[in-house]
Amino acid sequence: MSTETAVAKTQTTIAGLKDLVGTTIGPSSWRTVTQEQVNQFADLTGDHNPVHIDPAFAANTPFGGTIVHGYFTLALVVPLMDEYIEVTDLGTGINYGLDKLRFPAPVLVGARIRVSSVVASVTDVAGGVQVVYENTFEAEGQAKPVAVSVMIVRYYA
Repeated sequence: MSTETAVAKTQTTIAGLKDLVGTTIGPSSWRTVTQEQVNQFADLTGDHNPVHIDPAFAANTPFGGTIVHGYFTLALVVPLMDEYIEVTDLGTGINYGLDKLRFPAPVLVGARIRVSSVVASVTDVAGGVQVVYENTFEAEGQAKPVAVSVMIVRYYA
């Protein structure tokens, strides 16, 4: 859930994405990740590691409390990026994959996270373009990023 009222939104066309190469877009608004959401993610994925879902267990770990699944953090990339990029002539877009994914620091449950992206490259593909985004997730008050990814998205008219 967001506590900021406005995020700068970049609107472009599929052809216009090439003009954004090298540009940083975002950040998104801050989003708090709750224990209830983490528990639901654990149920959906079957990943019930106690460091994510058992506060008593997690209190005795180096993290001092429950931490968000890395893949849950990553899964928030689409709704968060949707806050700051809009391709106005989009027919459909698909996640084509990741070239790199790291979780340099944990996200403590209850933390606020956000993401920003650098448009690293745009190349033509049949019927559209392929965009490589270098995404950086941060947690409020933490010096290290909590996730970094090189994500590939295809946009079709």
